[in-house]
Amino acid sequence: MLGQLTLARLRRITALVAGTAITVVAIPAAAQEPLASNELRVCTPGDYPPYSVGDGADGYIGIDIELIRGFADVLRRPIQFVPVTWATLATDFGPKRCDIAVGGISDLPARRGFSDFSISYGTDGKAPITRRTSGADYSTIEQINQPGVRVIANRGGTNEAFARKNFPDAQLTLWNDNLTLFDELDQGRVDVFVTDSVEGRYRVREHPGLQVLHPDSPFDSFQKVFLLRKNDPVLAATVNAWLAAQLATGAVDRSFAQWIGGVPVRGN
Repeated sequence: MLGQLTLARLRRITALVAGTAITVVAIPAAAQEPLASNELRVCTPGDYPPYSVGDGADGYIGIDIELIRGFADVLRRPIQFVPVTWATLATDFGPKRCDIAVGGISDLPARRGFSDFSISYGTDGKAPITRRTSGADYSTIEQINQPGVRVIANRGGTNEAFARKNFPDAQLTLWNDNLTLFDELDQGRVDVFVTDSVEGRYRVREHPGLQVLHPDSPFDSFQKVFLLRKNDPVLAATVNAWLAAQLATGAVDRSFAQWIGGVPVRGN
């Protein structure tokens, strides 16, 4: 278990988080010994590209998947992905014995009730996605929150919460499958989907008939994090030191650039 780390190593790893320059040099040395032989259990909804999406050949692919695979390699621990859904994330995380959850997860106060958070590895915000033929018709919350506007949102996550809060007068459709949701938009059965701007940038590459509006000026702003097993300071210190190193060396930026084809939005 991660608890087998010595107190001295815990103090060292914790100190590394405070100094990025030290982290870059010291994190490989701190991982020379295997931390455990048991599997690292990683929960993910797996339906939120470019962060995490199911793939027949590799199990899962995406920005978060690349990051967590790298972390498991450093620990020399086999990784086991555990499927969950956004709607059941709160009830699944503990009972399914997740060490970590990944997949484009936002820092929400409600999630602190069942997990701890890693440091942030990125900043994102909600932006509208529409058909190109709609022009700028759905650029603002006021334009979207109209009785005749058909809004769609994936069930159980922050997109549903945002839609319910901001578009009470619109026609809201909740969709169970985030991977097919964009087909509804593309085929003109709904008018607009408000989601994370990073997802929007990725999705419009797959659907050239769609556009993401003002992705650099989203409606709000929030941090992207990993969920961590609650009350485990050793796990938190280890994850945070490793993430700090990935941020300092530009590895996170490179992964975002590869997946969305442009300069990523970075957190602090």
